[in-house]
Amino acid sequence: MVARLRCPVCTQPLAAATDTRALRCPRRHSFDLARQGYVTLLAGRAPHVGDTAEMVAARADFLAAGHYDMISSTLAEAAASALSTPAGPAEASEPADPTGPAAANRLPASTPAAGNGPAQVSGPAAQVGPAAASGPAEASGPAEAGGEVDRAAGGEVDRAAGGSERVGFGAYPLVVEAGAGTGRHLAAVLAALPDAVGLALDVAKPALRRAARAHPRAAAALADTWQRLPLADRSVAVLLDVFAPRNGDEFHRVLHPAGVLLVVTPTAAHLAELVDVLGLLRVDPAKADRVADSLAGRFTPEHTAVHTARLTLDRAEVATLVGMGPSAWHTDPARLAAAIEALPTPVTVTASVHLTTWRPR
Repeated sequence: MVARLRCPVCTQPLAAATDTRALRCPRRHSFDLARQGYVTLLAGRAPHVGDTAEMVAARADFLAAGHYDMISSTLAEAAASALSTPAGPAEASEPADPTGPAAANRLPASTPAAGNGPAQVSGPAAQVGPAAASGPAEASGPAEAGGEVDRAAGGEVDRAAGGSERVGFGAYPLVVEAGAGTGRHLAAVLAALPDAVGLALDVAKPALRRAARAHPRAAAALADTWQRLPLADRSVAVLLDVFAPRNGDEFHRVLHPAGVLLVVTPTAAHLAELVDVLGLLRVDPAKADRVADSLAGRFTPEHTAVHTARLTLDRAEVATLVGMGPSAWHTDPARLAAAIEALPTPVTVTASVHLTTWRPR
């Protein structure tokens, strides 16, 4: 994992520091792990703090109840299908770490250290993911500063267990979720791809604390997805975007030519039962066109499907669901709370989304 990360200040490769548990580039910009298991990879201050701890806790409970498992499972199926078909000629295989993908995804534990860049100083030692063992992380080898793919970044062929080939993704295909929140969708995709490792990107620290432990093969980083992503060119096999902003240029840069971008957006039927009664924002009729415009010239749509589920919720879950969407920022809190309190229970709601598979051009 470390070998695929890049310094957000100068774009040089990051490696495990020899004198402390931190990531450092050749220009000595240093980034320590927070004690909760994530690393801050920003070139400056975060544009906003994201969801609060209370909002993240409510969202985690909502997702743990299985209400959006339809989204997680369809993403997992799409990712497994996309990676099962080679998209290019085979080359020499990259040796796999004999300890397996969980060890390959290990980041160094953090200790207090004085960094030379805009790093977050972290506390006691921590590992990323509950299954990560202690010990030094792997350091990256020679790599590019500005563009070409090196072996460690995943520029060759993986001959996975069972003899199958995955072209271009390295020994362990990298799955990245932009705006990952608690990492639940990422964890579902990793469960479907046993040789893959994952990285959750978000700006909300409370969410990243959970995402770092969402799966034994998942790591987490605080990063602004509107800026340059802290990843090597062509290093990502699967990129997930669920109800999150889309940075078309950066998505294209980090995605391998044989990789896939999976985008989930709401349909007009999404939460339709709540729109009028709670005064929520309606899904923009031009949503699909806006998504296509954000990716135009960089990606080609390969497949689009509508996935629908009926949710049975109590009032607290309705409040959490509304808080997870854009209406939370455009609705008077007191009026919304009163309208939710007046709902008969249980509340039956439609969850309806588009899942579109995009391939880089």
